[in-house]
Amino acid sequence: MHKYLFSAATLGLVLFTAQPAKAQVLTKQLVTNVAQPIYVCSPPGDTSRLFIVQKNGGIRIFKNGSLLATPFLNISVSAGSEQGLLGMAFHPNYATNGHFFVNYTQGAGAGSTFIARYTRSVGDPDVADPGSAVILKTIVQPQTNHNGGCLQFGPDGRLYVGMGDGGNANDTGTGHAAGGNAQSGTTLLGKMLRLDVDNPPTYVPADNPFVSDPNVLDEVWHLGVRNPWRFSFDRANGNLYIGDVGQDAVEEIS
Repeated sequence: MHKYLFSAATLGLVLFTAQPAKAQVLTKQLVTNVAQPIYVCSPPGDTSRLFIVQKNGGIRIFKNGSLLATPFLNISVSAGSEQGLLGMAFHPNYATNGHFFVNYTQGAGAGSTFIARYTRSVGDPDVADPGSAVILKTIVQPQTNHNGGCLQFGPDGRLYVGMGDGGNANDTGTGHAAGGNAQSGTTLLGKMLRLDVDNPPTYVPADNPFVSDPNVLDEVWHLGVRNPWRFSFDRANGNLYIGDVGQDAVEEIS
């Protein structure tokens, strides 16, 4: 099982070898001097490149043993506190349509979360078209922390989006619903969203669980999360594991 290891300026590959009596951990440094690397991903079926997502808004490509000099894309973001470019996912048909999706914060103060689609450039597969942005969702943020940010396509071909509760302690304060954003159906904050990226302009799948519920927004797939920073689908059975940031003493995996 391969896992990626991050530090402030170094990207590495960690190899875990499970044995009955012990676990062996090996590390290999791949890249140095990358600012704020927070995530690594690759297009479906592409084993030649690693796309490195940077909190400061950059996306770099590691290819053929080296970091390409030209960034794949640079996005203007608000990068203070827990803000920034926080997630990236490739369309299941990326090889043919060139579409990929990002989750980032932008704007003065707490700003807003933007879920956007970009397209790779026509002439160079290692560079995206910076003018191709299409905004799928804009979600106003009450505070600068708890932005969630992870994007993953599920085995059903839908795009899942982790949204934090908007920040602050105890899910309270200005911009928080009575009882907290995570438990309120009137906001997309504190939720796992499920989107059909090929169904504009709402991008809402017809089979989302709350589509017929007037008390819950149609994009919502799951309520009651605090800050689902990262999540992943089990390739064997499709189960979704959510790493949810706790408060003070307890973290949670759902």
